Amino acid sequence: MSQRLLIVEDSKPIATVIKQIARSLKFDVVIATDLAQVENILSTDADFFAATIDYALPDALDGEAIACVLSHGIPSIVMTGKMDDETRQKILSQPVIDYIPKENSQAFLYLKRVLHWQQTNNQNTILVVDDSSSARNHVVELLKRRNFNVITANNGVQALEKLAQHKNIKMIITDLEMPVMDGIELTNEVRRIYTREQLAVIGISGANNGIHSARFIKNGADDFLRKPFCPEEFYCRITQNIESLNNIAKIQHAANTDYLTDLANRRAFFRNAETRIKEYTNKNVPYCLAMIDIDFFKKVNDTYGHDMGDQVLKVIALYMRKHFGSGLTARLGGEEFAVLLHGLDADNLYTKLDDFRREIAVSSIPLGETSISITLSLGVIFDSQDEFSKQMNQADNALYAAKENGRNQIVVFGADLED
Repeated sequence: MSQRLLIVEDSKPIATVIKQIARSLKFDVVIATDLAQVENILSTDADFFAATIDYALPDALDGEAIACVLSHGIPSIVMTGKMDDETRQKILSQPVIDYIPKENSQAFLYLKRVLHWQQTNNQNTILVVDDSSSARNHVVELLKRRNFNVITANNGVQALEKLAQHKNIKMIITDLEMPVMDGIELTNEVRRIYTREQLAVIGISGANNGIHSARFIKNGADDFLRKPFCPEEFYCRITQNIESLNNIAKIQHAANTDYLTDLANRRAFFRNAETRIKEYTNKNVPYCLAMIDIDFFKKVNDTYGHDMGDQVLKVIALYMRKHFGSGLTARLGGEEFAVLLHGLDADNLYTKLDDFRREIAVSSIPLGETSISITLSLGVIFDSQDEFSKQMNQADNALYAAKENGRNQIVVFGADLED
């Protein structure tokens, strides 16, 4: 079900622009041009994800529509052409998401960002650490206004416990002065566990001594805020750090993922497989490493074109996810794939591989107006004590034997081949 946005705006051109922005973000839109319409709409239907509110309306010149919409619990962004300090303070004294001066086209680009953040912030969990309940609750209220998930702790020790319990925390906002473990000690401990690419830390303090910001940063914090802070600055610092983490995550995903199939790429597979194999070996967990190749794939490309060939690769990736959900899967390049699986024993692992091969062999893959059948050859090695690079070579040798022996089969290195 689509989210709904209430647009309160008496200017038709501006309302049209906001409507286009909202539609690009998949919002359903309801427009009101004056306070009377707003009151009429909300009297029967207040189920809106958010609202944009023009500060001055024909029948509400001094921001009266803001209080009306907020009274129905609708998160609101104020759009204003009137921007003096008194108006700004009046807007910020209310629990709005943000205000945006209608100065130029940048205002609408910023509005799109704010609405996007409001849609996606619930994917980000922030840990607030402060021994003062009033200060902690103030920060929590600001964050929840922006739709973040929030967890709280009273001191550094409790914060470390919460970190261990909740693996999805992206940011810590910590006060400096706390009993048991203060904010700088906490930051230092956090950085023993998490890098800056994994988790952001923002220090806060009401102390006048300017050295605290430097101490926080030198101990691993990413940013610092001095209390009492302005909500605008607070949101800018939070958003900037969350966006940096998300951008880093996107870069890391692109660097480690095959662009076509969204499986791990060769680099990521080699790094992660080597680590997992060491764990399996140390814990005596049965595992197998398999190389997979699409039979006669060149013929598919030559007959149907490379776009259709890409479609086949995507379908193979889907089947790999279906059959090897707990395993490590990758496209190594071209039509060559790999999987690292662990299980109960060799027979169990072999059955998983063969079930995958058999389902592909009997499936029909749609290619435009036609469909084709394909088969796979697999080379596999079980529970090897050799170096990972050697295991890959051995699995590759077994794959070559499967090709030579007629394709559409699994060859096990050691059982079917001489070393």
